[in-house]
Amino acid sequence: MSTKVLIPLSKSLAVGVIGGFLFDMAGLPLAWMLGPLVMNLIASITSVEVAVPENIRFAFLGILGLVLGSQVTPDLISRVVDWPISGGLLLIGVAISTSLCAVWFRSRGFDSVTAWFSAAPGATTAMIMMGEASGGDPRRIAISQSLRIILVLLILPPLFLFYEGSVVTDIASEQERLFSAPYLMLALPLLIPLGIKLKVPTPALLMPLFFSALLSGFAVARFQMPNWGMNTMLLVLGCAIGSRFRGLSFSLLRKHLFESFVATLISLIIFAVFAEIIHQLLHVPRDVALMAMAPGGIGELAILAVALNLDPMFVAFHHLLRIVALMAIAPVLARYLKSRRP
Repeated sequence: MSTKVLIPLSKSLAVGVIGGFLFDMAGLPLAWMLGPLVMNLIASITSVEVAVPENIRFAFLGILGLVLGSQVTPDLISRVVDWPISGGLLLIGVAISTSLCAVWFRSRGFDSVTAWFSAAPGATTAMIMMGEASGGDPRRIAISQSLRIILVLLILPPLFLFYEGSVVTDIASEQERLFSAPYLMLALPLLIPLGIKLKVPTPALLMPLFFSALLSGFAVARFQMPNWGMNTMLLVLGCAIGSRFRGLSFSLLRKHLFESFVATLISLIIFAVFAEIIHQLLHVPRDVALMAMAPGGIGELAILAVALNLDPMFVAFHHLLRIVALMAIAPVLARYLKSRRP
């Protein structure tokens, strides 16, 4: 690894460890993810050179995928029959949330293309690329999408302290875990490139997830990590999310923070309503339903679901469904918006 890559990575991990310790000492929820995230975000906007290379982020997303897939058990099949109903409700919520957030962004001076692609609750990279190809402002879309993910991650854990009486605990405080089937990590260098070649959405997460789910579902092997391994994974992924804002000035962040905060609240309120409907209809716990509906990225929300032990497979399925739906609808929307431009 070159010095040019190693120095920003070392700085990112160093401030991440400091953030993790500070959050842990303060008794804040999910200390080893949110602490590194916040400290890297601060470092990024204060011009400290922090970065987590894509190959390292992909490797730890792959480990997260193995952890998620290990949640699949034979008895899971009995609950899958309800997923099409909750999935349909999710898609209705996506349509309403995107429409209202687009109206909000338009009221803040966004052009129509930038507003719609900024408002989409997921598939961040695809929304930025399609929005730019349709004549939108890629920087505004990227900032809006990234801030939405950050805000959801910062709002949800404290919310679970009060929502449904849930207790948010750090992974390190749970019963001691031991390594189980660690050899599955050897498959990551094969699975991730295969997912990229097959154009699977979020391949670094989903290919290991499918692989691990298949083995766990048939009781062949179940991947599990000790506490220190789980917290290391949270640390690296938290650093990767926070360092995403590298090069973004504080003044520009402050300029867009209010509009993104309001849009995020609009989305959370709408999806909270649909989470309550799912709870009433299907008897899915409120906190699980809200996590499945939350307008964050699949990787980020999967981390929270695993850390909070909130039915990670149910959550991952609904976020994958949202990504697939957005990527299917976005090209149609892009063509429509392009046809309306003068």
